[in-house]
Amino acid sequence: MFKYLRRRFTRNLTERSRRRARLVSKDGRCNIEFGNVKEQSRIGFLVDIWTTVLDLKWRYQMTIFISAFLGSWFLFGLLWYAVAYMHKDLPEFSPTETHFPCVQNINGLTSAFLFSLETQVTIGYGFRCVTEQCGEAIFLLVTQSILGVIINSFMCGAILAKISRPKNRAKTITFSKSAVISKRGGKLCLLIRVANLRKSLLIGSHIYGKLLKTTVTLEGETIIMDQVNIDFVVDAGNENLFFISPLTIYHIIDKTSPFYEMSAETISQQDFELVVFLDGTIEATSATCQVRTSYVPEEVFWGYRFAPIVSKSKEGKYRVDFSNFGKTVQVDTPHCAYCLQTEKEAKLNEKKAYDNPVFQLTEVNETKM
Repeated sequence: MFKYLRRRFTRNLTERSRRRARLVSKDGRCNIEFGNVKEQSRIGFLVDIWTTVLDLKWRYQMTIFISAFLGSWFLFGLLWYAVAYMHKDLPEFSPTETHFPCVQNINGLTSAFLFSLETQVTIGYGFRCVTEQCGEAIFLLVTQSILGVIINSFMCGAILAKISRPKNRAKTITFSKSAVISKRGGKLCLLIRVANLRKSLLIGSHIYGKLLKTTVTLEGETIIMDQVNIDFVVDAGNENLFFISPLTIYHIIDKTSPFYEMSAETISQQDFELVVFLDGTIEATSATCQVRTSYVPEEVFWGYRFAPIVSKSKEGKYRVDFSNFGKTVQVDTPHCAYCLQTEKEAKLNEKKAYDNPVFQLTEVNETKM
């Protein structure tokens, strides 16, 4: 019992030591940070303030949303209070009955704040209002109205844009947790399953992949995250996918594939990350979205295929069983891509006859005893 636990513990430590950080997480987020960015480059984030606000997390964006309105209301409240103070409209100056104020019924800072709020959001209770006695009050009213419209347009537009961002649509596109390698159409292929959880389609869908690994050039330069193109196809091609039901996409492992030199025993010892991308246009909004996920060697199973997921009922309806979406079934699979090619060549040679041009027939005279 103790030997089993010690062996299990040692294996877990070994796997954990080999595990490396992903560049792209399973849900598509990129695990990367930028250091030593120049101050001039940081100013670019303020110049492109719209994208900066949209990229903020919800808690920060709501903080800016609330602060923008409360800050503008309080700032203009101070200005309205200053106008009333300079015009001596406040009760502390004991205005006479013939005194005509710039803003009626402003008695202090609180009432000035309420008037600022009513002006900017155009509530208009009718109790406090600007008179024609002060030009500075009229100018302040026009200024606050214009700035209020700008703040409303920017902040409300940012909230609506963040809600309707295409990346939210990407959350209803799911990939299988693992990839499998098995024969498909007589060829050794790497297969991945992808599904659209909505009934609305993605128009013009295109799927492709990148293999990230560390390579050393002939000049001795070490390139981290070197990218190699991985072509994925379905039976109808990789362009304009009919994405109405889950699809099984596959990459053919041939001599041009980076998986050609790998085998069932060595693939788990490799150091790579396969990133898969799916681009498409949302049918409802015509916005372009991208879904991505990644697979590390521990998530690529050699000698398996995905379990069936689509069936047809007696009523003639097609049914998708998502309980089998990530399930795999073990199948007979060649040890490596080279083994499959050698096996095919051997079977092909068995069907052929070859003449030996060096062969010469020699007659042997038999001697009868």
